[in-house]
Amino acid sequence: MATQKLSELARVIRSKNAGPFEITFDVIFDDVHHYTRVKTSGALNHDRICALYGVPPEDIVTLMFFDPARAFKLTLKRHWAQGSIGERDTFGAQQHAPLMDVEIPASFQRKH
Repeated sequence: MATQKLSELARVIRSKNAGPFEITFDVIFDDVHHYTRVKTSGALNHDRICALYGVPPEDIVTLMFFDPARAFKLTLKRHWAQGSIGERDTFGAQQHAPLMDVEIPASFQRKH
């Protein structure tokens, strides 16, 4: 199996407003194997997020996997306050697009 885009493995990839100074992202899986593959791949890490969103590490508020929900959660500080002059996405609903194309390496099976 070759690499696959995150959008091919996740059921939901979304972003939304998390108050006037933060935006949050959810990546939710309906298949435990896809979730485990993404989690163990290390592809969703601080360096990748900083590169995707052009933010310094200190702008990452939350970056975690939550096993009971088979989900990845990310929260970033906004570059400017929600609703301020120049705001391009007050609801934060269009910011998840860079996550969709993240390449997830093929999982591997250990030989016994």
